[in-house]
Parts: sequence; structure tokens; C-alpha cells
Amino acid sequence: MGSKLAFLRCDTAIDLGTTNTLVHIRNRGLVLREPSVVALNRRSGKIIAVGAEAKRMIGRVPETIVMIHPVKGGVITDFEIATHMVRHFLRAAHRGPRFIKRRVVMAVPSGITPVQRRAVQEATHLAGARHVHIIEAPMAAAIGMGLVGTESGVMVVNVGGGTTEVAILSMGGIVTARALQLGGDDLDQAIITYARREYGLVVGLRTAEETKIAAGSAYPSSKERCTSLTGRHVLSGLPKILSISQAEICEAIADPIKAIVELVKKTLSECPPEVSGDLMDRGMVLTGGGAQLNGLEDLLRSEIGIPTHLVDDPLHSVVLGSARYAEQLALDYQ
Repeated sequence: MGSKLAFLRCDTAIDLGTTNTLVHIRNRGLVLREPSVVALNRRSGKIIAVGAEAKRMIGRVPETIVMIHPVKGGVITDFEIATHMVRHFLRAAHRGPRFIKRRVVMAVPSGITPVQRRAVQEATHLAGARHVHIIEAPMAAAIGMGLVGTESGVMVVNVGGGTTEVAILSMGGIVTARALQLGGDDLDQAIITYARREYGLVVGLRTAEETKIAAGSAYPSSKERCTSLTGRHVLSGLPKILSISQAEICEAIADPIKAIVELVKKTLSECPPEVSGDLMDRGMVLTGGGAQLNGLEDLLRSEIGIPTHLVDDPLHSVVLGSARYAEQLALDYQ
């Protein structure tokens, strides 16, 4: 009987993100965090690398190799590649080529359609899962932060690589939610566009991301920081390094940041009055990798006018909440 229960145990939680995929296994914790990217040979159709190995190749490969991000905006856009990627990550997480077919909890954006939800489930089934349970990412994040189970309302703002979700929760469920296919990757692209427009400098995605992390800010700061930006000059075609200030990066990413603020405001406008009162006390919590952008917490607090807090572990709150949900499912099966 014990072996049968082990077979049915729900012990794997996955946060399938646009930028990164995280896998949590019961009694082992977070075992994998890899970029959601695959390197494919155009000519042979053979997959060359997955995850971190593939990301190191970005910007350095010949034309015969294409870098594929099979998940965009939290939605699978390349089903075959996504299935291969999930299978690769599950095998790596379970330490071997034979992934035991167990139940998996998969976190997905709250705004995806039923068709997109089924695509996630089917891809995970084909990757080796016996049963796939879906949980919405804002709910998973709230569980991971210990915010579910109280009567008072709370707002969760989850800023991922390709999607920003805003959800207001009360009484253990989502009262209202909105999502926007915009996240940290769009901030990187905004920096690339700014560098080309203002300085005639062609910058790669990895450089833009490093620049955002080093000196990016959503809110003007009295402590001005500068960082170097390396790329290729459009006119000369030669490598060039220039210094870019935090104020310039703030200007570069102003439009996507404004869109995030507007998303929060629209979600609040749909909130029931009673729950709105709760938010004046409990405020909103920020999670997701993009929430770590310097100044975003201060900007939202200033623009919205309610308490705003960045969680202690914004990168992992969704997968940790999914893992806790998986534990509850495991108890239900016993």
C-alpha cells in the first residue's frame, strides 16, 4: 500500500516562466532554477543545449543555431520545444533519465485561456507527469508568502520576465485579477531601444539585462549611479563603451513601468469597496524577479497611496507556494 501511495504522491512543483523555470521537489526543496531557453540547430533540427547552457550561447552563436524561448508572456508558444525543455528539467531535477510519473503542480498566469491551460497540461504530461494540477501564479505566490487563509483582502503584484499579474485576494480566493504581457524582458528591450536611439549603440540582450540589474531604477534617486554600456556603434561598426547614468535608464524604461502602474490602478478600480478598505491596512505585496527593480516599490507606494512591500524571496514565492499546494494535495490522496 505504501508504494502505491508513493506513486500517487504529489511531490513536484513547477513555475514555468518566460525567463526562468523553477522546480521544487518535496523533502528536497528547490532543486532547479534554469533559464527557459533552448538552442536549436536550424539545419538538423537537433536541440543543442537547454537552460543555463543555452543562455550562455546567446549572442555568440552562428546563424545555423537559433535560440528559442518556448514560453512567452507565460504562455507556451512552441509546444514541441516546450515539451522537450520541461522533460529535460524534470529529468535533471529527479537526478536521472527516468522521471517517475508522479503528480505535478504547475503554476500558470491567471489570465491564460482554457486552450492555453490545456497546452501547459499536455506538454507536462508528454514530459512525463502522471497528473498535472494547475494553480494560478498570484494564488501560488500568496500561498508562498502565507497570505491565504485570512478574511482580509490583500493585493499581489507578480512581475515576471514576460508577464505582470495583479490579483486581489480575499477569503482564500481571487476577487479580481488582471494580467499584462509585459515584464522584466521588456525593460531589457527598452534599454536596447534607448541605447540605439540616443547613442547609436547596438546592445545585446544580456548586456541590457546586466545594465538593468546594475543601475536600473523605476524611481528617481538622490544616489545617482552610473554603469558602462558595451556594444557596437551603428555608423563605425566598431565596439564602443560608454557610461550611462541611472537617470537615463529610468527614462529608458519609463513606458513599461508606467504600464505596470496603470495595470495596478485598473485592478484596484474593479475591487469591491469592502476589500478596498482592507488594502489600506494590508497594502500590496510585490513578488517576481522583476519586482526587484530598484525604486519600483517606492514608485507604486507613491502612485497608488497604499502600503507596498517587497517580499523577502520574490524569485521563489510562486514555486514555494505551488509546493505547499502540492503538499496539501498529497495529504488529500492519503
